[in-house]
Amino acid sequence: MQETELHDLSDDADYAASQIHGSVYMTRSDGNKASSSAEPEGAELVYLKDNVTIHPTQFASERISGRLKLIKQGSSLFMNWIPYKGQNSDARLSEKDKNLYTIRDISFSDVRSIRRHTPTLGWQYIIIVMSSGLAFPSLYFYSGGVKEFLATVKQHIFLMRSAEDANVFLVNDFESPLQRTLSSLELPRAVSVSNVPLASTSTLLGELPSNESQDISHANTAGANSSALYNGRARQKVHDPARDLSIHVLEKFSLVTRFARETTSQLFREGLNNGFVGANERRARNLSSVDFSNEPVNEAEKAPKGADTLPDPIEFSKMTLVWGQPRQAPLGLTEWATYLDSEGRVMDSKAMRKRIFYGGVDHLLRKEAWPFLLGYHAYDSTYAERDYLKCVKKIEYETIKCQWKTISAEQAKRFTKFRERKGLIGKDVVRTDRSFPYYEGDDNVNINCLRDILLTYSFYNFDLGYCQGMSDLLSPILFVMEDEAESFWCFVALMERLGPNFNRDQNGMHSQLFALTKLVELLDGPLHNYFKQNDCLNYFFCFRWLLIQFKREFEYESVMCLWEVLWTHHPSEHLHLYLCVAILKRYRNKIMGEQMDFDTLLKFINGLSGQIDLNSIIRDAEALCICAGENGAASIPPGTPPSLPLDDGLLYPQLEDDVL
Repeated sequence: MQETELHDLSDDADYAASQIHGSVYMTRSDGNKASSSAEPEGAELVYLKDNVTIHPTQFASERISGRLKLIKQGSSLFMNWIPYKGQNSDARLSEKDKNLYTIRDISFSDVRSIRRHTPTLGWQYIIIVMSSGLAFPSLYFYSGGVKEFLATVKQHIFLMRSAEDANVFLVNDFESPLQRTLSSLELPRAVSVSNVPLASTSTLLGELPSNESQDISHANTAGANSSALYNGRARQKVHDPARDLSIHVLEKFSLVTRFARETTSQLFREGLNNGFVGANERRARNLSSVDFSNEPVNEAEKAPKGADTLPDPIEFSKMTLVWGQPRQAPLGLTEWATYLDSEGRVMDSKAMRKRIFYGGVDHLLRKEAWPFLLGYHAYDSTYAERDYLKCVKKIEYETIKCQWKTISAEQAKRFTKFRERKGLIGKDVVRTDRSFPYYEGDDNVNINCLRDILLTYSFYNFDLGYCQGMSDLLSPILFVMEDEAESFWCFVALMERLGPNFNRDQNGMHSQLFALTKLVELLDGPLHNYFKQNDCLNYFFCFRWLLIQFKREFEYESVMCLWEVLWTHHPSEHLHLYLCVAILKRYRNKIMGEQMDFDTLLKFINGLSGQIDLNSIIRDAEALCICAGENGAASIPPGTPPSLPLDDGLLYPQLEDDVL
């Protein structure tokens, strides 16, 4: 493998000049140091910058400004970012929300790289990427200061620029990093973003040689505040090697190795010691125990004889006290008609969604109901308006599709990103649900349709493009809609909610895993403590569940039923997180009784595919959601997928002059 060529920052005239400015700035900071009592004894404040801001959402009122500091203590350099208190009193974010983003005492020995963004229009910002591959929210410098920040960092640690991307600066990279793969995963072509030379991006597009697969057990742990890592949505950039590498990490969503476990366990250990978690512990203790004993117990859920497991504070056998209605028959065509007026408007969308939650939708009705649930059709639209929209959107789809269909062979030779995405999609679709009758057999036209929709989507959403896992999400939609254009627009609507799962910084996935940690702590303290003691708090064994919405865990028909239940957003838009908790609680006795470590637990969780009773788990999840109440909702950070898209901005803003 070709080693990454690195250049020192001194080869940049801008940075040579900024060394002077940085020194002046540090002098001013040192002058302020004498009057500050907040720094630890023996620590030296070497950089201070006010009005450094995080953008948790697209709303200007929810931006969080704070003070950024670099602190030298001994031979170590630390970074802090503390939000101002009492700012923006009209903002929708509470002080508790702001505290989730606080960054305290991040050692640069745990930082992998710093990416700077200097768009022609707009504010400069940086993204800090940890050794584990996790990224903090973007830090926007409203009054400049990025150059001075980097110059200060360079004076205290070893900082090198990547030859592949002039805006990426590698921290303490004394040797060319080795390519490390997630060796225990099922899917091909994935590596960790934090451990692969940036110049080696092109090698990731093919299959990795088996002899390059390693289990790295001595990786550095990132000493970061997990709540900051798991919140905030970094803005997107189109042609970005770091994004491409992260895409390959997402491609291995089915499993996670010991390396991933070790590089993230420290994040959770530290994050779970903050005040946010302490509040959850108090809430968990205050939840009343409910006792019931009517639920059947699967043999796989039982603990081995003689095993000593702590009791479940919220036992499923007692949940009848908080259960809602029992599961019903699917919503049929006749009953569906009662929810519509004479012109086709849905008269009570809340009642209709609640009905679907408790029974799902008859398959013959899905083609009509799914566009409503996905948000493609408005509930107050008429038959005529929907027919008109179908015609207009079909033309629009064909226009977008024509963009890639008309690319000649000569153009394709000069369009690397198109060739890469087309090749990746081509490999994935031929492996998607091929045992299902709709997609089985050679030269299947539905496979070709699947490929065309995904390629068209990569042109429709240049910034996000295509990531492995998307074909799994599209497959049931195409099967139900049986129309290429309508399937495309339904898929677009779904990706508005789940797109952050595939972001380059994986922020959407991290925020869900972080929320899952809080919910388990709230609803099952003993299980949470067990995971903590066994270095399982990263919850990466649930990664596949969240990324593709349990697609691999149930039979095809059950997956469609589950998805339409989740799309109702009743009783919570984050019911999928409670589903995860319900499954873990269902098997808690076996997990704890057999003293499963991370690797054993990972194998066990993946082995549950096809063995989970869907209706029981949905009822359990609903009960847990009701039981958690507002405390559960407060455990989920703002913007956690699948939150509905914002009305005043794009999910994937293109800030720089990049192309597909």
